[in-house]
Amino acid sequence: QVQLVESGGGLVQAGDSLRLSCAASGHSLSRYVMAWFRQAPGKEREFVARITWHGDSTAYTDSVKGRFTISRDNNKNTMYLQMNDLKPEDTAIYYCAPTVFGATRPLNGFSSWGPGTQVTVSA
Repeated sequence: QVQLVESGGGLVQAGDSLRLSCAASGHSLSRYVMAWFRQAPGKEREFVARITWHGDSTAYTDSVKGRFTISRDNNKNTMYLQMNDLKPEDTAIYYCAPTVFGATRPLNGFSSWGPGTQVTVSA
C-alpha cells in the first residue's frame, strides 16, 4: 500500500490559515483519487475533501466549502489542503488517504494510515 505522512498542522487562532501536506511513498500518488479526513476528540473520523487523479475535480464537506482548498502535485507525490478562515470546530487530527471517485470513505481495505497532523484552532 501507499505510505502517507501528513504535516503542516499547528496551533492557530480563529480566522488564521494553515496549509497541510500529505507526502506519499511506495506508490505514485497519481494512481489514486485522494482525500482528507479529520477526527476530532470523541468523534468519528469524517470526510473533509476529495480530489481526482489529476486534480480536475474536487469535492468538500459542507462545513469547509469556501474556506478549504484541496490540491495535488503528482510530480512531487504530494497532496495539499489549504485551510483559510479556520474555526474552533476545525480542531482535529487531519489524515490523508486514497479513496474512490464520488466516495466519502477511504479505499476499501486501506489500513496504512499516517500519523496525522494536529490542527488546533483557538477562539
